[in-house]
Amino acid sequence: MLLKEFVSMEKTENGYLVHGDAADIMIVFLDDHVVRIRTSFDKTFRESSYALVTTAWEDELDELLSEERTKIEALDVPYEETDKKITFRTKKLILTLRKNPLSFVLTDREGNLLYKDLKERAYEKDHLGRLSHFTCIDPEKDHFYGFGEKTGHVDKMGRRMRMSPKDAIGHDPEFGEPLYKHIPFYIRAQRDSGRSVGFFYNNAHDSVFDMGNEISGYWERYAYYQVEGGDLDLFVVYGPDMKKVLDGYTWLTGRPALPTKQSLGYTASTMYYAELEERCDEEIYKVIDKHFKEKIYIDNFWLASGYSAGEEDKLRYIFNWNRKRFPDPEGFFQKMESMGINVIPNMKPGILPNHPYREVFEKNDVFVKTPDGQSDYQGRWWGGTGRFVDFTSEAGRNTWKELLKETLLAKGSKTVWNDNCEYDGVEDRRAFCDNNGKGGTMEELKIIHSNMMAYVGKKALAEMYPEERPYIINRAGYAGIQRYAQVWGGDNLTDWRTVKFNIATILGMGLSGVPNMGCDIGGFAGPAPEGELLLRWIQSGVFQPRFCMNSANTDNTVTQPWMYAEHLPEIQEAFALRYRMIPYLYSLMRQAHESGVPAMRPLFLEFPKDPNCYGDQHMTFLFGPSVLVANVVEKGAKERRLYLPKGASWYDMNDRYKVYEGGQTITIPVEEHSIPMFLRSDAVFMTSEDIHQASTDVMRSLDFVISADKRSSFLFYDDDGHSKSFEDGVYSRTSIRVDAGVKIVITFDKEGSYEDTVTDLTLQVLSKEKGALWVSVDGHMLPRFLVKENLDESMEGWYYDLSTRSVLVKTKKPKKDHFEIIVSREKFDLIGMEQEEVL
Repeated sequence: MLLKEFVSMEKTENGYLVHGDAADIMIVFLDDHVVRIRTSFDKTFRESSYALVTTAWEDELDELLSEERTKIEALDVPYEETDKKITFRTKKLILTLRKNPLSFVLTDREGNLLYKDLKERAYEKDHLGRLSHFTCIDPEKDHFYGFGEKTGHVDKMGRRMRMSPKDAIGHDPEFGEPLYKHIPFYIRAQRDSGRSVGFFYNNAHDSVFDMGNEISGYWERYAYYQVEGGDLDLFVVYGPDMKKVLDGYTWLTGRPALPTKQSLGYTASTMYYAELEERCDEEIYKVIDKHFKEKIYIDNFWLASGYSAGEEDKLRYIFNWNRKRFPDPEGFFQKMESMGINVIPNMKPGILPNHPYREVFEKNDVFVKTPDGQSDYQGRWWGGTGRFVDFTSEAGRNTWKELLKETLLAKGSKTVWNDNCEYDGVEDRRAFCDNNGKGGTMEELKIIHSNMMAYVGKKALAEMYPEERPYIINRAGYAGIQRYAQVWGGDNLTDWRTVKFNIATILGMGLSGVPNMGCDIGGFAGPAPEGELLLRWIQSGVFQPRFCMNSANTDNTVTQPWMYAEHLPEIQEAFALRYRMIPYLYSLMRQAHESGVPAMRPLFLEFPKDPNCYGDQHMTFLFGPSVLVANVVEKGAKERRLYLPKGASWYDMNDRYKVYEGGQTITIPVEEHSIPMFLRSDAVFMTSEDIHQASTDVMRSLDFVISADKRSSFLFYDDDGHSKSFEDGVYSRTSIRVDAGVKIVITFDKEGSYEDTVTDLTLQVLSKEKGALWVSVDGHMLPRFLVKENLDESMEGWYYDLSTRSVLVKTKKPKKDHFEIIVSREKFDLIGMEQEEVL
């Protein structure tokens, strides 16, 4: 069934309803950048979305999501009609409906093409009930990014991808498909112009995206989205730049949750730690002490599901405690907390027949049902056949929440870790779900359970710790998961390709509105990583928001940071770097919370006008706006080849800030300790030496590296790191502006009521051409030192370091919200013999 012809159009309360020969189309302009084009072949337009937090209509889930959802008033956009087309204009977009054959064209107000449907084949429903939306592409200019969690390269041009979440243990990092998440959103970017448009299909049915893999000689080149049910409910989000697209998408589906500082610290884990026959707790204490002894900084500990194993049959019974392994759960949490460690127990939604709480589950009728709705559905699970909690039912959510509070949170747990929540064991897509009393099937709701499992965790944490910021971790997720949880890349493979392509997977998730992600360092599935691989993986992992080592090695080993003594110094150095960068990373995560822009950024996100940035053959990325990272990801590498974006110069942070012009590919030598990092020529980067444990250490000093080739700025953010008080303005947001020139003026403007703890500042201001004449802080002239050791011993002053050709500044932080630091590079007539120019 093909939608071919326009019949009529009528005005609705919030937009327009187009009647076609085979389907109807709803058009709603949510703002000048965002338009909804929903095509329904059954013409019912039922509103029931778990993903959207911004709507302009009534929705069945408004009450359930009342704390998250905002209803706005849609734009009243006029139109112009001719015999052949209808044209709508917002302040940013022109949407044209071509009547026969029916299809859409979207341009900006200047007429630049943003997207167009495939003429004569835009909207289709096939004989199996699958719906397809075809759009035209230009393989020479178009690039496609996002699609949630995917393997391979960042650009998905030419890829065919399926969204049907699986328990994809040991998946191939380059070609494996599908994985754990289902996020039907992508960004189309034009290489020649940098203009970007986002496409979000608000539909949780299994689907396929084909981005030019399929070719037919009867049509111009096309991409398509095909979904197994529901509607073609498309939200088009215009930029023009990609950051604006991410802002629009997360406005629709929810801003990423602000993480706790502790969650940005290192997390240790392995399934083995909780699998000993008895007294796992004592062994875990020794493991934590070993981290401290070896100066491997640590904040969190993932407690694998072995803690819940039956004492006789060893099967997993979530909410149960194996008292042989953990005789005193409350004491275990208290002991770990006294060491500064957040214990994070594993939870799984499948329930085995002999579960200790089965009577509670059965009494409350919490399970997914067979298609007739009469019996509990039985499916494949860990240890045998299991039943599955229905998180779309109020009974399922409430029962889970109360058991979570009673058995874990009340004993001392403060973080929720949701594992195996893809519901891959429910093989019959006709299985019945409550769907908040409306009824539904796993076909439409399978991946929704993962989001609602996180939703329940958030509710439980709010009831137990009302003042604390919730920290939730999910393996699976649908669009909107970012507003609840940190996520990780599931059970990845121990392989050199994994350390390489995991970078692209994380970048793709960041471009899908999910910036708080990481992948298991060292690999989860397979044998122990060799020493060089583990080292390179850790050096890469220090930039991931989730910094965690987790394993289930197949060769009876345990992956741990100190396992190769010959690499320990370099590993300690990498861990120290991660903790020094936490102030910078935390500021980036605040930016992600406000706008959706991730911390790990592909080059084109910052340099959209450089066509060479749209490939990722070098597997580099920007860490925030300031630092380009080119991790060593090849075995036995002695050199690293990388591209430096055009539009900036780049300073090698490992080679005395040697400068390179952008727009070129360079090759640098690398050694075991190498973590190639390049400072952008208009950048502010900060670190601190004070943080060795994010949950306990107080930051007293802040160290800046500043390049001032041209004007730049950065927002440094801080708060208490754990509470919800930031929502009431108890934070410190400092705008740092750098004005370049003969006088480099660095302006600090603070807002917010949080009393930050920083008392001391150091600055390294790059000045390659000449040294400084004088330096002042808030109008106070600092003394100059000609011997660096004297500056090191002083409370304040400055020194010009010829090795790096930078001005080193040391000062107490002024106790005020606004101040300036000025580095003057004015010309100095040393002997008074300068002659005035004779005209």
